[in-house]
Amino acid sequence: MNINDILDRSKKAFFKYGKSSGEQRATLLETIASEIENLGDSLVKAIEEECNFVEGRILGERGRTCGQLRMFAQVARSGSHLGIKKDAAMPDRVPMPRPDLRKINIPLGPIIVFGASNFPLAYSTAGGDTASALAAGCTVILKGHPAHAHTSELVASAISKALDKVGMDQDIFIHVASSDFETGKALVQHPFTAGVGFTGSVSGGYALASYTRDRKNPIPVFTEMGSTNPVIYLNGAPSEEVKSRANMLAGAITLGAGQFCTNPGLIFGLKSEEFTTFYTSLSENISQIQGAKMLNHNIQKNYLAKMDHALQQKGIQLISNVTDTDDELIAVPSLAKTEGHTFINNPVLHEEVFGPYSLIVEFESQDQLEQALHMIDGQLTCSFLANEAILKENSSLIDIAIHKAGRLIFNGVPTGVEVCDSMVHGGPSPATSDSRFTAVGSDAILRWLRPVCYQNFPTSLLPKELQD
Repeated sequence: MNINDILDRSKKAFFKYGKSSGEQRATLLETIASEIENLGDSLVKAIEEECNFVEGRILGERGRTCGQLRMFAQVARSGSHLGIKKDAAMPDRVPMPRPDLRKINIPLGPIIVFGASNFPLAYSTAGGDTASALAAGCTVILKGHPAHAHTSELVASAISKALDKVGMDQDIFIHVASSDFETGKALVQHPFTAGVGFTGSVSGGYALASYTRDRKNPIPVFTEMGSTNPVIYLNGAPSEEVKSRANMLAGAITLGAGQFCTNPGLIFGLKSEEFTTFYTSLSENISQIQGAKMLNHNIQKNYLAKMDHALQQKGIQLISNVTDTDDELIAVPSLAKTEGHTFINNPVLHEEVFGPYSLIVEFESQDQLEQALHMIDGQLTCSFLANEAILKENSSLIDIAIHKAGRLIFNGVPTGVEVCDSMVHGGPSPATSDSRFTAVGSDAILRWLRPVCYQNFPTSLLPKELQD
């Protein structure tokens, strides 16, 4: 594999594609979506074999993937991402005249995208990073994830067919099938690379960041890494609502064998009879949910290792009814409990356990709960299970949470990330590497753009969008 050749081809393709119209990019994205749908049963079968997903999950993720491709087509067509600003010349202004100034966002260049292990479609080959980068006018080099290599190749073939149908250069999108770390490092460190998109582990994200620090010229690296997505339970609900909340949360913890970056891994509450009823009901619900197969052996192995490490910590009690299974890929849902002071004094308990596991933390006081919330790292989400009046009385928790997470949720669960204009899927490190941006929603396109100002340029030499 010749990395120099790959980046050279991508760079050459970028100089033309970066000047394409929003309409041309929109047509490409819509055609990619149609070609993915045209893969039909072959795509479904590939994902079933590689990822242990049921058909419903596959069809749902395919719908989301094609939906966000079409959403970014609308963004490209509208030009809303261009951030156009115009300040007319003021030659007679005193004491100094003002020149004619016009600003527009332009694409960065070739972008390296790493496929995610847990989303073979929505966060991989034609996922959100690829779709938003193509919408911005960037070329994409996709490093497929080895956990679903055949799926990645199928989707890459759909993109290739779409490029051919719209008459665009095949090098606008280049698929790299490699399982070694050195290939990823070489792609990121190549001087023609203009940006990086990654969804995965904290260690993987930090490794990519370290690669860019060794570059002569820095580039933006947008990594989505780890999150425990704390859920804060506030007392004051009627008994039937307590059990309803427990049932809702049990579903979120076990959804998809817990293999979501938004899986609720921490549950905070004040010691009380109501909170005891809540987590007892939660434990009962979880113990009745059958374990599901994880995507692959590595993910299942890491889940067991991280969970066992957490459960071995002093002061941790396993409260769910965990049973053994003969299938080594099955992830049995688990719920543990600890006291507030134990959690505060042991950073190991703050770490993400990627799978259907959650930790109940019971606090003695509001001050202790707030102390714990201050201590945890950056998060994608923070949820509140509470009545409106109760949460209003405890608004200090919101004041802390807003600086900890990218999305605050009221009486809901963090799983199920809507793809829309107002979504923020990001947060302070280590949730993401740059909390100013989102990886989901139309604003994800802003990651692959930079502003340029034209001063006193003749109209004929301005980009079409800046011309009067």
